[in-house]
Amino acid sequence: MAEKKHLIIADPFPQTLERIFTKETFERLERMARVVSSDSDHMDPAQFDALLPEAVAVIGQSPMPKERLDKAPNLRVIFNVEGNFYQNIDYTECFKRNIRVLNCGAVYARPVAEMALGMAIDLARGITWEHMRFREGTERYVLEGNREARLLTGSTVGLIGFGLLGRSLRPLLAPFGCTVKVYDPWLPESVVREHDCIPASLDEVLSSCPFIFILAGVTNENKGFLGKREFDMILPGANVMLMSRAAIVDFDEFTDQVARGRFKAATDVFPTEPCDKTHRIRSVGNVILSPHRAGGIPQAFHMIGDMLVDDFELIMRNLAPVRMQPAQPEIVSRLASKPVK
Repeated sequence: MAEKKHLIIADPFPQTLERIFTKETFERLERMARVVSSDSDHMDPAQFDALLPEAVAVIGQSPMPKERLDKAPNLRVIFNVEGNFYQNIDYTECFKRNIRVLNCGAVYARPVAEMALGMAIDLARGITWEHMRFREGTERYVLEGNREARLLTGSTVGLIGFGLLGRSLRPLLAPFGCTVKVYDPWLPESVVREHDCIPASLDEVLSSCPFIFILAGVTNENKGFLGKREFDMILPGANVMLMSRAAIVDFDEFTDQVARGRFKAATDVFPTEPCDKTHRIRSVGNVILSPHRAGGIPQAFHMIGDMLVDDFELIMRNLAPVRMQPAQPEIVSRLASKPVK
């Protein structure tokens, strides 16, 4: 008699199983477990609840309050495949019950870092703006189009936040011989130094770096912590890349400062997404706009499936997961990211 397979509930919206799993990876998962999903974007709550007593894993960002956890005595892991620890899970109960909550955010770090580097070079060399002038027939040749250009090579670079994004960006800066200053109050200075960076205060980063990457995640404590006082400290003509979450800046002030030409900027994130069609940032010069696309590339999505299956196999062997990012009691309740609609 064949051994009964473990049950996995798959409710991965806004992802799809086809997006995050290659055919080979999904077949590997199905050799270990029976995966039950829905034909619609979201699984019907009644169906979801009916499956919970047997489920050992959930793939997705479905709400998991205590009432649902009470129905899931065999649950061992929740795989978040969107990339943020949202506050729709009773993390305290999960920790009490030894239910792992794992996040795929690491897969986006390198794609975001690469795009941040590209944006910095674009801003410093005016690539996008001169391309647009060329299409309009107003291109400026040689020095005429380079009066505000500068090299990233040998520059002083500031990183605000040194988590997954910052640590992925740091090696990409190495060939440019940059001096890298880091502000991250959640890390000991020794960690910053181990990555060949200089620990610095926020004010020092803002006032001394012609290239600034804003990479910090948003928490209940740091919303809007970059406002007028902080933006006034930035060097005139500096290049500022906003790559993590718009909520950590006063976005109206950010827009005002860029509109006045205080510094140049690139942003991949906005206070509300999709960005309002009438938002003033759309008509401001000196800013490169990207619709939250820095991390979500096909290679990153396929990595989610690979990591998930690796960790599921380890967990079912009573070993600790090693590929995905675990929720940590000291941090997860403080996070305040919101999903893209």
